[in-house]
Amino acid sequence: MLWDDFLKSDYHDWRGSGHSEDFLDKPGWLEQWLAFHNLPYPGAPSAEELDELKRLRGHILRIVQKLTVRDSADPTNLEGLNRALSGGPMILRIADSDSEYRLESTPLQKGWPRIGAEVAASFGRLLAESDHSRLRICDNPDCKVVYYDETRNRSKRFCDDKACGNLMKVRRFRARQKAAKTGGSSET
Repeated sequence: MLWDDFLKSDYHDWRGSGHSEDFLDKPGWLEQWLAFHNLPYPGAPSAEELDELKRLRGHILRIVQKLTVRDSADPTNLEGLNRALSGGPMILRIADSDSEYRLESTPLQKGWPRIGAEVAASFGRLLAESDHSRLRICDNPDCKVVYYDETRNRSKRFCDDKACGNLMKVRRFRARQKAAKTGGSSET
């Protein structure tokens, strides 16, 4: 999902080294990300456009953080999302091909405001059309990745069971082993 990959641009090392990196500042990352999502690269963003993208990312993250604890989104964050949406007005039209109809949208603007609007619309569709109670933040305290839990019983705790899930399992095991040796509690 576009919004999901956009949030991952604020990288935190899930293994616990403390390393973090803002991929929005990394040369070439935005171009690759847009190509992956079949969006046009409007050239390097200005400092103001980059700040606006980072603000949008912050608004989305704060909305997710509120929703994951069953709280309502802050109106300022919703307003930030709406401000980004206003940067991408578009024309909708019905297209016909081989007796099948599809709804196409053509943006009226180009540039970074349109990209911000695409991201905001992607997240907005999730809020409006999906079960936002399935939004999660990885239980690995070093990871911070946001994901949509598609499991049947809504029990997914980690963004990736093979990476973060195994890492946390190993940490719990080692804590129990250490506690058994010292005779202390195994709570971590």
